[in-house]
Amino acid sequence: MTTPARTPVVFIHGLWLHASSWGPWLDLFFDAGYEAIAPGWPGEPDTVEEARAHPELVADIGIDDATDHFRKIIGALDGDPVIVGHSFGGLIAQKLLGEGLVSGAVAIDPAQMKGVRPLPLAQIRSALPAMGNPANLHRAVSLTREAFRYGFGNALSQGESDELHGKWSVPGPARPVFQAATANFSPRSQAKVSTANDTRGPLLIISGTADHTVPDVTTRATYRQYRRSGAVTELLQFEDRGHSLTVDSGWKEIAQATLQWLKQHRL
Repeated sequence: MTTPARTPVVFIHGLWLHASSWGPWLDLFFDAGYEAIAPGWPGEPDTVEEARAHPELVADIGIDDATDHFRKIIGALDGDPVIVGHSFGGLIAQKLLGEGLVSGAVAIDPAQMKGVRPLPLAQIRSALPAMGNPANLHRAVSLTREAFRYGFGNALSQGESDELHGKWSVPGPARPVFQAATANFSPRSQAKVSTANDTRGPLLIISGTADHTVPDVTTRATYRQYRRSGAVTELLQFEDRGHSLTVDSGWKEIAQATLQWLKQHRL
């Protein structure tokens, strides 16, 4: 008897976390019957230690560079995968879904796309480590423990936030932050998503209501961008969860909700 092929799931992280931070998700999804992978961004070293030692390897990477990179990865897979992305990974997941290249997508606290108007003060403050110096456009930037605490770990204890920073935080290219911030002023913005596509697969957008980096009001505005699409688009909010929700001690709640949604839509 032939064993049914496993559905591929590609996890895409955002800025300032390493691809290996998806490790617990990979194990959970494998046990649930999926073939899960978590490739890094273009140029990203295999380990946290190497990524910290060589920030120049990811410097100046933009949204299109990263999207092209993941487009090639999914093109080499057997069958159309599901994409699960966090932060800028969530934006990339939506871009690939809008292009019809994947069977479905989950965008967790996705970075701001073109057309989204709200820009809360918390979001601006979270972006300052990247955008505070215009020269950072061509650099990879690291977060201090304090900046990580504000942008990622604000809903956690100081101890847990510091632990996550020490375990997973790596330099990230600042260019995508500049691109997202200026998207509404750029006719050909790389942060543009095909939100009106009626033939794409289902999309779940997840929001942490205490998130500073991508506040809930921003995520809800992203959800409203799909109002002209007849395809399945759903929003799921988690109260009092911050931007660390994929890696902190409550990660399994988010992961299990994601699995339940995928099963519900037969993905």
